[in-house]
Amino acid sequence: MSSKEIGYAVFGLGVGKSHLASAVKAKGCKFVAICDMNEAVLHNLGDEYGIDPANRYTSYEELLKREDIDVISVCTPSGWHKEHTIMALKAGKHVLTEKPLEIRVDRIDEMNQVAAEQGLYLGCVFQNRLAPANQLIKQTIQSGRMGKMITSNFHLKWYRDDKYYAKNGGWRGTWAMDGGGAIMNQTIHTVDLMQWFMGPVRSIFAKMGTYNHPIETEDTAVAVVTFESGAIGTLIGTTCAYPGLEVSVQIHGSTGSIYSKSNKIELFKMADDDEHYSEEARILEAYGTGAAKPASESGALPKTGHAGQVQDIIDAVIEGRPPMIEGKEGRASVEIVQALYESARTGKEVFLPYVPELSKA
Repeated sequence: MSSKEIGYAVFGLGVGKSHLASAVKAKGCKFVAICDMNEAVLHNLGDEYGIDPANRYTSYEELLKREDIDVISVCTPSGWHKEHTIMALKAGKHVLTEKPLEIRVDRIDEMNQVAAEQGLYLGCVFQNRLAPANQLIKQTIQSGRMGKMITSNFHLKWYRDDKYYAKNGGWRGTWAMDGGGAIMNQTIHTVDLMQWFMGPVRSIFAKMGTYNHPIETEDTAVAVVTFESGAIGTLIGTTCAYPGLEVSVQIHGSTGSIYSKSNKIELFKMADDDEHYSEEARILEAYGTGAAKPASESGALPKTGHAGQVQDIIDAVIEGRPPMIEGKEGRASVEIVQALYESARTGKEVFLPYVPELSKA
């Protein structure tokens, strides 16, 4: 690997704190600056991570003038992602944008177009793909061991109180800035895993409602999903499941089944395992809820979570190759979510590709 160091900045220090914590430890990274419009947050985190006061900004425009920044993590509210990402790209910076990449597919298309025009990388945060259990599930499906895909259940059952929706100006749970509620914000990672595991979605039929929060968007939605493969499944997302439960995934093929909870495998049954499920025992030991975290090798680069994605985009710039999860990967999940909302509004099954009317978006 090249000895070049990549100048890194983080804009938005809510979830951006994870990017900051990752960047200050990343290999090949010369951490440069942080930016947030909330001065108290800016300086509290700046002090915590030893960021020079000269490298703390409340003005994004001023941050973008710095020539020593190569990559920016954009971690602002979802409805600002297009604006802030395109500003960074036009200033000559590679960008790693938090999920969802944006709240509408037309905005995502603009972001990807500008990245291509500028010859710069745009990465999308879907760190759950990097979890070892999810990597194993993906590889098992791709290998064909599970046979014909038949059905699946992807369920996120979390809890958020009213204070959660009210903080930071109350942007969460709004159509303009959050693009939706429990599905667009919390369940978007699960939607991404669903289409990553099961393949493209053909259609979706959904119902949604606001049951337990004073917000304008949904706090609960349930959908029946049909995939291009012909498989069918369910998707559930809620922030009303007190006191906060898990994300569960159940996948059934004609010759295999896999269950996982919170990125840990609970069941792994394959028809071609003729050793009385000894394979499952080994997998549960390595990838189940009781699995020990793998010991870190000296000098090993992080491979999971936000740290894995921050390290990856740094390596991508150094090596001159696209990041592992490109901006175009962020489009599929948002298209599915927008189709889900349209189905719930109209009471009709919605087929993909889905192009929302901009007047409704």
